[in-house]
Amino acid sequence: MPKPGVEHLRKAALIEAAIRTIGRTGSLDVTVAQIAREAGVSSALAHHYFGSKTRIFLASMRRILTSYRDAVRAATEAGQSPRERLDAILHASFARPNFERETIAAWMNFYALALVEPEAARLLRVYRLRLRSNLVAALRPLTGARAPDLAETLGALIDGVYLRAALSGDSDPRKAERMASDYLKEVLK
Repeated sequence: MPKPGVEHLRKAALIEAAIRTIGRTGSLDVTVAQIAREAGVSSALAHHYFGSKTRIFLASMRRILTSYRDAVRAATEAGQSPRERLDAILHASFARPNFERETIAAWMNFYALALVEPEAARLLRVYRLRLRSNLVAALRPLTGARAPDLAETLGALIDGVYLRAALSGDSDPRKAERMASDYLKEVLK
């Protein structure tokens, strides 16, 4: 009989291993055996806990999305001005560990998986709605009725910066944040 907490630790190790393995290859073209080997467990155990590579990857994306949500929440504590909230959202979007090579590769594969996997599509919708809601709430006092459209554009810019980073291999968080911030400065003039 396994020790209490061991299952949680093994699952966490598999999730982190999936992110590293996918990040290294840049695609979902990895096997459960490769992920399990990276985690230091057997592929049978990985299948037992998750059932498939897709399920391991979805658990990895849930972890990434939770980390991102927590970073945004921590960065946008109460008492900030709307502009400070916007800057905090941008900073969280491009801060480590949200903007590391492995995480960026996971995001790119997540977008592709969302085209064919309903659970991935649902998670992506949740992310986009949450980002849009945070941006609209911060933009509305500054831009009024334009806030929803500007939030859509800023969200697309954030996603686009991730895409460019994935394709170019340039994951400089300061450069990425500056690009989005420069757009925001122009919009808020």
